[in-house]
Amino acid sequence: MKQDYYEILGISKSASAGEIKKAYRKMAIKYHPDKNPDDKEAEENFKKAAEAYEVLSDPNKKARYDQYGHAAFEGGGFGNGGGMNMDDIFSQFGDIFGGGFGGGGFSGFSGFSGGGQRRVKGSNLRIRVKLTLDEVANGVEKKVKVRRKVQAAGVTYKTCTTCNGSGQVTRITNTILGRMQTATTCSTCSGAGQILDKKPADADSQGLKVEEETVSIKIPAGVVDGMQLKVSGKGNEAPGNGVSGDLLVMIEEKDHEYLQREGDNLHYDLYVSFSEAVLGTSKEIDTVTGKVRIKIEPGVQSGKILRLRGKGIPSINGYGKGDLLVHVNVWTPKTLSKEQKEFFERMEKDDHFSPKPEKGDKSFFEKVKDMFS
Repeated sequence: MKQDYYEILGISKSASAGEIKKAYRKMAIKYHPDKNPDDKEAEENFKKAAEAYEVLSDPNKKARYDQYGHAAFEGGGFGNGGGMNMDDIFSQFGDIFGGGFGGGGFSGFSGFSGGGQRRVKGSNLRIRVKLTLDEVANGVEKKVKVRRKVQAAGVTYKTCTTCNGSGQVTRITNTILGRMQTATTCSTCSGAGQILDKKPADADSQGLKVEEETVSIKIPAGVVDGMQLKVSGKGNEAPGNGVSGDLLVMIEEKDHEYLQREGDNLHYDLYVSFSEAVLGTSKEIDTVTGKVRIKIEPGVQSGKILRLRGKGIPSINGYGKGDLLVHVNVWTPKTLSKEQKEFFERMEKDDHFSPKPEKGDKSFFEKVKDMFS
């Protein structure tokens, strides 16, 4: 059982954004790898705190977590689900540490190598992908063209002479308590331990150039409008021995011609004629898995809701499918011929056409209540 995110940070569910950030910073500094070298338990606590902060600091993710718990992130929709590593943490949350740890250089630091040297991580890229309702319901693989920075051919790097490749500069300060030694990130190489040596004319000052690349994105069924997916390593590359940033994919859902989505359920407005409502009929309707034919019983009332179970959207968390709710609407003609008008004038006096709601017939509000129960 995964530990509760609020419990990890030692805060309550009512904690403000500022309190969440303060609690995370306190834990991150306590368990930071610089202060706890070769301590696996501290490293694990450091990662847990970062994972909790990633979710609770984002209002949308926090709302989903408060409603569904850890199940909200099973299936790749939000969060990292326990997969956070040092690359993710220093890239996303380096600013949390102020000047004490991390920060500076490109898009932040993303890991450690011997002697305290840190690997620079390239910046993330963000794109929007528009999906039809059918693609949302069934999942889809999209190929998109992305312009990303990559290391130019012929670029070489050399060891930083300021820090001698360590990524850190050690300073000794005399205080009233004696000599104090502190290590800070090298400002020349931003902690990477390397600086640019040679580059071709088409490269920028970091030895990178922009190239267009086709990236394949696998989108799971059940995603929702506004959800963000991550394609690791498909952002901008980093100089030297750095790691690539990520491609962040924002989902945008297109409107459907006939169907309306509400969570995992779908709604369909079905119009039948007066005679069809009286005599009964069958109708073919569109669903996200193809067309289906449904039977309309004689005497159906306008406002009747027919539920087609499992014909909705799959849950992003893998817990079954929603339903398709068909709303029956009896269409009243607006213009009539002389003969049609005379027919209905005769029917108006017929006792069979007088409204006689039965005790079991539900009101509109009762139907809506049943629909959501």
